[in-house]
Amino acid sequence: MKLVRFGAKGAEKPGIVAADGSIRDLSGLVPDFAGDGLTPAALDRIRALDPLSLPEAPQGVRLGSCIARTGNFIAVGLNYADHAAESGLPVPKEPVLFNKAPNCLAGPNDDVVLPPGATKGDWEVELAIVIGKTAYRIEEKDAVAHIAGYAVCNDLSEREWQTEGTGQWVKGKAAPGFGPLGPWLVTPDEVGDVQALDMFLDLNGKRVQKGSTRTMIFSAAFCVAYISKFMQLDPGDVITTGTPPGVGLGMKPPLYLKVGDTMHLGIEKLGEQRQTVVAYQG
Repeated sequence: MKLVRFGAKGAEKPGIVAADGSIRDLSGLVPDFAGDGLTPAALDRIRALDPLSLPEAPQGVRLGSCIARTGNFIAVGLNYADHAAESGLPVPKEPVLFNKAPNCLAGPNDDVVLPPGATKGDWEVELAIVIGKTAYRIEEKDAVAHIAGYAVCNDLSEREWQTEGTGQWVKGKAAPGFGPLGPWLVTPDEVGDVQALDMFLDLNGKRVQKGSTRTMIFSAAFCVAYISKFMQLDPGDVITTGTPPGVGLGMKPPLYLKVGDTMHLGIEKLGEQRQTVVAYQG
């Protein structure tokens, strides 16, 4: 299934993409996609429906983040060897973890707001995992049973805040809207082999990132199991799993986002995002 949330910001409704590509309104049957609304039982109830029997959403309606909220927004850094190299850092022997703020969630096509004082904004197309079943100290072989689905994430960054000064990554990763998620939450049965998905990001119409989940150092299932050793993952938690090379930080000279820039990014089977960079209006 491809699950979506549509409507004005703050008033989104849950929906599903029907076989004909239309978005169908689930709001009469499902409160929203968050917490218990993402459990296997909740998704099985949706799976039993005929999407074409549901009301159709308006054409061209805005899409919100494909989940309503998250308790934990966890990121895996340097999970592609070639990205570690362009960042001038060694390939990690185990996943590098950091947090993004829960309110980083944004719609896939919402404007990206550069925070006040930001001078080194950067982009990262990433595969994101949404948890659907509580996971604590699970084995890698059991991880997929704890996953509600996968989505595209743009793990936006402010590199000066991330790596300079005290160098705490969360500072450069946690601004409001720095985690556009969607357009869809795609369930594992529809994705198939999640470690065989092509991915890309274009900046102002130029391809800057091109990669595949095939080259992830630590697989999606490994990341879920590994993180569950240290914390309990609950339904609705998000794990974004790293980016292939081609980020602005790794260019010579580095290239950073400026007002008016556009990003177009996507992952095979998971859909695409389009964003415009705008200035902060306090």
